[in-house]
Amino acid sequence: MSTRIAIHHRPDSFSDRWAARCAELGVEHERVNCYDCDIMSRLASADALLWHFAHTIPEDTLVAASIVKAAETMGLVVFPNTASSWHFDDKVAQKYLLDAVGAPRIGTYVFLQRDKALEWIESAEFPKVFKLARGAGSANVRLVRTRDEAIALVKRAFGAGFKPIPGYLSDATTRYRQFRKRGGRILTKLRRLPGELRKAIVVNRLIGRERGYAYFQDFLPGNVFDTRVTVIGDRAFAFTRNVRSGDFRASGSGGLCYDLARIKPDAVRIAFEVARKIGAQSMAFDFLVAPDGRYLIGEVCYAYNAKAVYDCEGHWDSAMNWHPGHMWPEDAILEDLLESLKSRRG
Repeated sequence: MSTRIAIHHRPDSFSDRWAARCAELGVEHERVNCYDCDIMSRLASADALLWHFAHTIPEDTLVAASIVKAAETMGLVVFPNTASSWHFDDKVAQKYLLDAVGAPRIGTYVFLQRDKALEWIESAEFPKVFKLARGAGSANVRLVRTRDEAIALVKRAFGAGFKPIPGYLSDATTRYRQFRKRGGRILTKLRRLPGELRKAIVVNRLIGRERGYAYFQDFLPGNVFDTRVTVIGDRAFAFTRNVRSGDFRASGSGGLCYDLARIKPDAVRIAFEVARKIGAQSMAFDFLVAPDGRYLIGEVCYAYNAKAVYDCEGHWDSAMNWHPGHMWPEDAILEDLLESLKSRRG
């Protein structure tokens, strides 16, 4: 019996590699548009759905979780499945998820009432890290050094709120450094700037402001890098990200390091264990080290930069055996999905 895979196509996403790899393997596949009104009838003849949805696309934010769940209800194997993605780009949801599975995480405090947040501030020790539920690459993350700063943020959180997508020039130094590292041309980037600015305006208008909650995390001093462990099935890829110069944030810094001596087995083991408890097909974990030496999770995410994972020199399996060689995460995801379909059929 042949296998038919539906792939929601988005340029420069996982879908490019998925389609190419399906063609190489002779797997029947079809590009679909999950925004179409009749998408569920289109999926009726499919065995699986692959969709690399993003947090900066309003349509994805609106319907992705619902379509994933509906497709699973139809009996399709879906990537990402609900267990992997219901908490995507929602740090508040991730706090509850990590608590539910007993994961070692950075101390996190979420308040849904203004008065409760202000009461907590009076006895909290600072500095703390303030975050919004939405945002990647350290967007919407700031260090709060004093109670007065925390009070001001709480009042804004329960008042005017915050834009979920910060201004494109809000982190210009890091953006410029990343761009130069990739060998880009400044003129090309400048030509794209008006379009990027328009996109941010549209997304902020459609998604709406972040308000009605306050989210703080403990600040862990002394970390000069964080550790990113990406689990895909029985594989774990890991690298570190240097903290930005004059800053405390590592995510989005562009300072990736693939020195295996930096990777500690504890982080890999924890990532495997938590991914298993969650039931995640794939999950990226961001770790920092506490003053007592424990590895603690700050955030999790099903979506990540594919090239950063591919550049790892190899990966571990859950028995902590090392497998050398580069691997595209899209290939690993597809491999697991095909194996899942095969197992269903016996």
